[in-house]
Amino acid sequence: MKVLAVITAMLGFLGVALGAFGAHGLRGIVEPELLSVWQTAVQYQMFHTLVLLSIVLAGSRHAASLLVISGWLLVAGTVLFSGSLYALVITGIKPLGMVTPFGGVLLLIGWLVLLFALIRVVTAQQAIGE
Repeated sequence: MKVLAVITAMLGFLGVALGAFGAHGLRGIVEPELLSVWQTAVQYQMFHTLVLLSIVLAGSRHAASLLVISGWLLVAGTVLFSGSLYALVITGIKPLGMVTPFGGVLLLIGWLVLLFALIRVVTAQQAIGE
């Protein structure tokens, strides 16, 4: 969970930095359509960083392994989804966009694993009367 916490903080930092870079460094350099793609990448990165933060903070003993698996799936999904969009905008290499859906699938799976983890936590809490 410690490594996941560090990566979560790094993703948050990079999300802010890349958002600022897109707003100030790329404006006027790339087409508005590509700037919109960049903004989508930043939004997805920041949103999933907040979810990762909640996973790290929750760290429930009732579903720790599922929370860690969910966290790593969300990290990988965020890196592939947002990373491929960043790379597409910077390089202009359109086939990089074919990587984006794989990141999206990992994000979806990460959310499903998180759902199972939360069900396990609630069930365990009910069983012990928390």
